[in-house]
Amino acid sequence: MVGKQDRWEDELFVACTLRELIPADHILRRVDKVLNLTWLRAEVKSLYDEYQGRPSIDPESAVRLMLAGFFQGIVQDRKLMREAQVNIAIRWFAGYKLHERLPDHSSLTRIRQRWGEARFKKIFQKTVSQCVKAGLVDGETVHVDATLIRADVSWESLVERHAEQVLVENADGPQDDGGPSARKGGRPRTKEKAPKKISLTDPDATLTTSCSSYRLEPSYKQHTAVDDRAGVVVDVAVTTGEQSEGEQLLDQVGRIEANTGKKIETLTADAGYAHGVNYAALEKRKTDAVIPPPKGQVRTGRMPLSRFRYDPKHHVVKCPGGKALLRGGPAANGWWYRASACDCGACALRARCFSAKAKRRTVLIVAGYEALLRARRRRRRWSSEEREKYQRHRWRVEGIHGEAKTQHGLRRAVRRGLRNVAIQAYLTAAVMNLKRLAALLWLIFLWKLATRKRQDPISLPAVEPDRQYHEKGAALRLAA
Repeated sequence: MVGKQDRWEDELFVACTLRELIPADHILRRVDKVLNLTWLRAEVKSLYDEYQGRPSIDPESAVRLMLAGFFQGIVQDRKLMREAQVNIAIRWFAGYKLHERLPDHSSLTRIRQRWGEARFKKIFQKTVSQCVKAGLVDGETVHVDATLIRADVSWESLVERHAEQVLVENADGPQDDGGPSARKGGRPRTKEKAPKKISLTDPDATLTTSCSSYRLEPSYKQHTAVDDRAGVVVDVAVTTGEQSEGEQLLDQVGRIEANTGKKIETLTADAGYAHGVNYAALEKRKTDAVIPPPKGQVRTGRMPLSRFRYDPKHHVVKCPGGKALLRGGPAANGWWYRASACDCGACALRARCFSAKAKRRTVLIVAGYEALLRARRRRRRWSSEEREKYQRHRWRVEGIHGEAKTQHGLRRAVRRGLRNVAIQAYLTAAVMNLKRLAALLWLIFLWKLATRKRQDPISLPAVEPDRQYHEKGAALRLAA
């Protein structure tokens, strides 16, 4: 018998709650058990006038709307509010009934502007604290990496700006003519610097690339730290695209330990973090650094730096011929050491050491050079455990970046400005942490349910998953 559904008859009453219309394994229903935003109202209360103006959107409802969009990969406010009009799960998650009017999309924009970056960072930090108390973070091994976020600008917005023009406009003292020889210290410049391109619509975005075979694009850079146990994001920071990830590492280590309350035992990263100062600082903190160091630079016709012996106590470098190179002027990341022109002129290794145009050999000893040498010697005899940790780094933290970009819309910035991109990164990281918390709670419930069935398969009463699941989620929220 063929059935018939009368789909045009309107119903005035629904004889159930909105929660009962949502599947028990829906992500928003599961996350609701672990999400705790009761502290948010007191946090933002000082930003609103208590006696004037109309009542604002409930702070918790606003954040729940944003999080619901990120769970489904909806990062545009207009698209989110259109989806919330017809999506019962989003309405229920944010606390709006079927007949209640949803806020305008511009209200979410004004909330982000009013609250600022710090409040959204605190939302992310709260999820980290919950994961720590739930046992998802041990802090023993942390993986660190950076990824690029394409800025929300067009190619037509890029213009060229010459470096000399920037220096002239920003300098306070006497100005030079800006010609090829205008340079602060060092040898005179023989050619003009390449013009720098900036975006007129988003000046914070800078041109960069993750691979030499890819073209430069206006981007931001997200610096991410992931705990090894369950893939919980324990730190997120956003900078302009031209910032070096290696220079951010030490600040990032401090933030990680502050967020988790645990000391990092092992830190893994790729070769972009292999700076001498990083190795030295991690050694001082007694943190095991599983970071592959770069190979020594080898130039054709030049004696490699590995043939020179460095004495850090007396600040002297000995060349292969036994002559001393004394410390000269400082460099951006170390010190220059120069040999005597007389010693180099009479040296039998001169032709193999440097070019015929030079008069003496000059080498650069970077800061933390001794620690860098120790890391190179250690890399040649990495144990199987260290190799496994580095392999886990590659899929653990890079997998987090892939998840954020493919599932939660972080491949491209949805708004402009460093602050707005940072807010997007914080909410994305919070969503991924909440997913892991909800997955843990669901596994605990299923395990206890299976245990009860094995113990008493006959007299077991009808299962009430929502009530039991809610009790476990309430316990997690209270623990946080």
